[in-house]
Amino acid sequence: MTIAALGSHRASGRTITEQFHAFDARNPHVYRSLERMAARRLAAGATRISLKDLFEDLRRQLPYGVAGLKNNFTTLYARRLIDEHPHCVHAFELRRRRAA
Repeated sequence: MTIAALGSHRASGRTITEQFHAFDARNPHVYRSLERMAARRLAAGATRISLKDLFEDLRRQLPYGVAGLKNNFTTLYARRLIDEHPHCVHAFELRRRRAA
């Protein structure tokens, strides 16, 4: 399932998916960082990766954090990583989303 195909829950007039796409467009370095962090963990022998853990590591690594990086985006980043790196599908546990 693509990110765009996910639900319709509205927060502040925009779905979580719409908010994610806007954030991602403004902050492409976030995805690249998550991608590198996940690759490093897999290379080190990890069999499971938590995007929540990657988010917290990223927040600590960046000097002023990342304004607008919401925990609601973890699943969307995990799905994007899987879409772009199908060999990583085993590393992430995805659940059915209840909101967009």
